[in-house]
Amino acid sequence: MIGTLTSSQDAIALEEKHGAHNYHPLPVVLSKGEGVYVWDVEGKKYYDFLSSYSAVNQGHCHPTIVNALKEQAETLTLTSRAFYNDVLGAYEKYVTEYFGFDKVLPMNTGAEGVETAIKICRKWAYEKKGIAENKAKIIVCEDNFHGRTTTVISFSNDPDAQRNFGPYTPGFVKIPYNDTQALEEALKDPEVAGFLVEPIQGEAGVNTPADDYMRKAADLCKENNVLFIADEIQTGIARTGSLLAVCGDCSCANRCERQAATYAKPDLLILGKAISGGVYPVSAVLADDHIMEVIRPGQHGSTFGGNPLACKVAIAALEVVVDENLAANARRLGEIFRERMQQFAAKNDLVKSARGRGLLNAILINDTPESSTAWDICVALKENGLLAKPTHGNIIRFAPPLVMTETQLQDCCDIIENTIKDFSK
Repeated sequence: MIGTLTSSQDAIALEEKHGAHNYHPLPVVLSKGEGVYVWDVEGKKYYDFLSSYSAVNQGHCHPTIVNALKEQAETLTLTSRAFYNDVLGAYEKYVTEYFGFDKVLPMNTGAEGVETAIKICRKWAYEKKGIAENKAKIIVCEDNFHGRTTTVISFSNDPDAQRNFGPYTPGFVKIPYNDTQALEEALKDPEVAGFLVEPIQGEAGVNTPADDYMRKAADLCKENNVLFIADEIQTGIARTGSLLAVCGDCSCANRCERQAATYAKPDLLILGKAISGGVYPVSAVLADDHIMEVIRPGQHGSTFGGNPLACKVAIAALEVVVDENLAANARRLGEIFRERMQQFAAKNDLVKSARGRGLLNAILINDTPESSTAWDICVALKENGLLAKPTHGNIIRFAPPLVMTETQLQDCCDIIENTIKDFSK
């Protein structure tokens, strides 16, 4: 059937007829990707300014990652954890040393990573902190996005994600984001076991906190014997200009970020998306021994978690980040992008402001969240060769692959500015 498709309309019609309508995609059908570019089925070329929600930081179809996939796929793809395999241990050593932790628990998707961290945190609360069984609470932030499983939506305040999916999982306390005073107050509850937070709230519109928020949050958690849990599924792997967003303003490419004054090492680190460069589903939860040792055989797992194919792909993807200095490139290009967008906002009434860090950025459109303006601008951007997507109604998120060059970025800024100028007429 796929071979008979002759147009984007055919592909869209097939999805509409045979697929659940749980997404509202931009009307473009992609069939090829390379680096910062994607092509539709008619052959039109676009800049990708979403990077599959930061999963393809290393660019589309990076040859190093794809070759690792091919080589392992021809050797061994899956053993399950019923047996050892000859790749998992090497991957576990590599990834724990890469991020500076004792242990890793491998999973497949970001939402699985979040669920895994929640389970570890609760078990640690009962076995290490001494909280009474079934009483542990985890603090989360308003406007969070950690996935769409039943547990995760239980602490979402997005009505579309939550409505009519109850009953909801208890045990979560919501506080305002970027508010250390609210966190300090919530931590007074002796039944609190963890604080789960995104260093930058991507789905909320690239909501960027104060520079010292992560550092202060980590300190408060430590003072109260509470686990600091960083969801870096979208912000991690060099996206924000450092290896992890909790590294603050450090532009290093590896563990020396620990030396930065703003670095806040999480007790539990959740990774996904770009840990595999978008080539294969991989996620991971990292922690030191005194936390991870609460998990014992039979208490958590996944058939595909830690499979040889995923491990080889993840090693290759993380090597690319260091070898190609992607953190430094994201940091430098992000500064250029925000400066241009801020200058443009000062001259165009349709754009209120720009915000972000590294190459995770957004512009705020001067209209209500209920309006279609941001969506309509994204459709116009598509026509002009750039793909982006609105979030929270009147915010447009811009997150290109980190392999982008300055020349390409300036070209994209021209497209964005000219599209909005024409849209404003």
